[in-house]
Amino acid sequence: MPTHASATRDPAALLERTLHEWGGQQDLWIFGYGSLIWRPDFPFAESRPATVHGWHRALKMWSRVNRGTPECPGLVFGMLPGGSCRGVAFRVERTQVPAIFPALWQREMVLGVYDPRWLACRTPGGPVQALAFTLPRSSPSHTGVLPEAQYRSIFRQARGIYGSTLDYAETTHAELLRMGIHDRALARLLDIARGAADAA
Repeated sequence: MPTHASATRDPAALLERTLHEWGGQQDLWIFGYGSLIWRPDFPFAESRPATVHGWHRALKMWSRVNRGTPECPGLVFGMLPGGSCRGVAFRVERTQVPAIFPALWQREMVLGVYDPRWLACRTPGGPVQALAFTLPRSSPSHTGVLPEAQYRSIFRQARGIYGSTLDYAETTHAELLRMGIHDRALARLLDIARGAADAA
């Protein structure tokens, strides 16, 4: 049940299509790989460690609302094609989905940047199909590779309605470590951030 980067960027239309793809006949699974791991903000009946193949977590998405501003964009995680990603799969009871979805959409899809996709997750309790918020490399919100000096500036300055990019990255890293997940790319970026703090 994939959606594609060429689809409309209207968040309301994407919401309607995602709920239609789900169908409403069974509980809904949501895959968390960033802040959803440590702050899901919705009631769930079950959570499981989960692995998705064919996608990886990357701090390579511009954030102009949640962790930055249009004048000083921050960074948030996206799921980019390639590799694999360990995170958490949350099961939401079917009857709860209409109540929790508007707030989830407002949080994750306020600008319609992500591509919501249904991805196969491997979990200790068996495979599940979970909704994940992915980012195509063709998106204008994909940062590509940034120089270290720009990362330092972002970590030092960027802040949005949910707080700073640095707090977001550090909290996610700490929770991943607690789960036994070692994200080397994120650890390297936090080393860069610590260099920015030392220079401040």
